[in-house]
Formats: sequence, structure tokens, C-alpha cells
Amino acid sequence: MNARQMTGLARSLLIYGAPWRQPGLRRFYRPFVEPGAPVFDIGAHLGDRSLAFAALGGQVIAMEPQPGLRRLLAWRLRRYPAARVLAQAVGESRGTARLAMSDRHPTLATLNRQWRQEIGRTNAGFAGVQWEREVEVEVMTLDDLIDRFGVPAFCKIDVEGAEEGVLAGLSAPLPALSFEYVSGSEARALACIDHLQALGDYRFNATIGERRRMVSAAWQSPAWMRDWLRANADRAGSGDVYARQLNGDSGQ
Repeated sequence: MNARQMTGLARSLLIYGAPWRQPGLRRFYRPFVEPGAPVFDIGAHLGDRSLAFAALGGQVIAMEPQPGLRRLLAWRLRRYPAARVLAQAVGESRGTARLAMSDRHPTLATLNRQWRQEIGRTNAGFAGVQWEREVEVEVMTLDDLIDRFGVPAFCKIDVEGAEEGVLAGLSAPLPALSFEYVSGSEARALACIDHLQALGDYRFNATIGERRRMVSAAWQSPAWMRDWLRANADRAGSGDVYARQLNGDSGQ
């Protein structure tokens, strides 16, 4: 690991590895995690969410194709023997793909070449990001994961512009899930909403940045979620869209 990679990893550990983050994450995700049921963490990174899911009793399947981060993630989850850390990426179809990585920003790894080329122009926060390395990774789909581990009670997706591709590999609705949105790439989040609406009857909510609080006190319609993203994504910068089936048990 070179000096730039070590600096980037240290920064990520300070932000996402702090133990005092865990109580708040557990409180926030408790309504979504059913003890003993699978929970998918797609783009697990350093595993702050995976740790919270595991502590809540979920059977965590953490997907992290970055080799260095995956080893650290497995070490952080060592107290939870039921947790699985897998090396594959998740996408629209099974096969292989090139994963682009940034040494100074290890949270930023993506399979989406077009997003990588666009986001530096549409979001000033990404203008200085350099993608120094690529590695070929195996890709599986959400349907593949479900066939192997069962339907997850909750699925978190954070894959830097490739969220639409992840959901394209899903053919049946999930009880509850989240996916990241980023300013300058709102169209991809809107496409994710369209795909979920085609699969089932969902209601939506959102968070801003790393805040563990929903923006609405009630779950809202797909139209409301689209309008909120168009009006607020640029100001918010980034965050997560949450979706749950209308007839599901998950909620806040």
C-alpha cells in the first residue's frame, strides 16, 4: 500500500470507523433489520453499516470488491461469525468488469465509467478526484445473491453511480432498501425509483449526508420522492433514498 492509499484509508477510518457512530446507526436501522434474516450491504467499504446490521442480529452479506478494504472489513466483522464478506461486485448481469479506484478517496470505487467521466464536471466536490487504479472483478446480480442467501429484510446500496445497474439485476421487489444519491447525478437516482416502481408498490423517504434522520415524518409516494430529489439533491450534496414496500413490515 502506497502513501496515498494509506492517507486515504486513514481518513476513511476517522470518518467511518469511529466506534461512537455505532449507537446512532443501530437506532436508525433497527426498524429495517429482522434478527436472523439476511441483510445485504452492497458496497460495504469499511463496514460501519455492516457492523450495525450484525449487532442488530441480521445475517450480514457484505459485498466489497476492493481487496485492501475487504481484508479490513473482514477483520472488523470478526466478532460476528455469521457475517459473510464477499469479493464480488454487484451489477446488472453476472460476469466481470473493471472497478476504478481512487487512492486518496477509497470510498470512491465504481464500475460505472460514464459516471466517473461525468461527475467531475457536474459536481465540484469530485473535480479533484483521481482514479489511479483499476482492477478486474467478478460481478454477480442481486438475483444471484437472493438465490444463494434468501430475500434480505434490508439491502443497502452505495456503489458510486452504479446503483441503477445494481437494481437492474433485481427482478422482484425487496421489503426495504436504500441507495445513494449524489448532486450532479440526480437522473440516476430517479431511474432507480422508476425501476423500483416497476417491481412493486413502494413508499419512499430520504436522508441528507450522514444524518441518521429521515427528511419526512411519513413515507411518501414515488412522485414526492422525485420532486424532493429535483428540488433538494443539489443543496444536500449526497445522501440516501430509502424505499419500502407498502405492504411490508419495515418502517420508522
